[in-house]
Amino acid sequence: MTTNTFPADVLERAKNIRLAIFDVDGVLTDGGLLFTEQGETIKRFSTLDGHGLKALQNAGITPAVITGRDSAALRKRLSDLGIQHAVFGTIDKAPAAQTLLTQLGLDWSQATHMGDDWPDLAVMTRVALAFAPANAHHEVKARAHYVTDRQGGHGAVREVCDLLLTATGHYDRILKDALQ
Repeated sequence: MTTNTFPADVLERAKNIRLAIFDVDGVLTDGGLLFTEQGETIKRFSTLDGHGLKALQNAGITPAVITGRDSAALRKRLSDLGIQHAVFGTIDKAPAAQTLLTQLGLDWSQATHMGDDWPDLAVMTRVALAFAPANAHHEVKARAHYVTDRQGGHGAVREVCDLLLTATGHYDRILKDALQ
């Protein structure tokens, strides 16, 4: 039933993933920062990505966010999506990821990370499967196991979610449910 065609080696790496960690700026958003006159950050999120993150939860894969920034807009979006695991305002992302893994009783071999710039590299080089959006920095893309066709904030996260759902055997079931 699935029409997805992902590389076999990447699907193999993805089979045991139980935690999917995402950066925000440049991954869940296009990386641009908009500020109101009052200094409030405004962010644009893709509904495709949001649906993919909910599908991960439906499949028993925990989505999480580790980001160097914090904003009311981001917290609202994560709340709306039911994402319970998030670390805000951290530059040193590897210890934050280790804390999440420990809390969930998982190890690095059960985790994936999607990042777009240098602060993500320490996590990306530890996880079983590293992703980068098409518009990521070249050093990040060079270390990713898979670079999405889509750019951050424009469906790149959904592409990763579809890959994880395909690899873990949940894609067809979730699609079938959507067709009913």
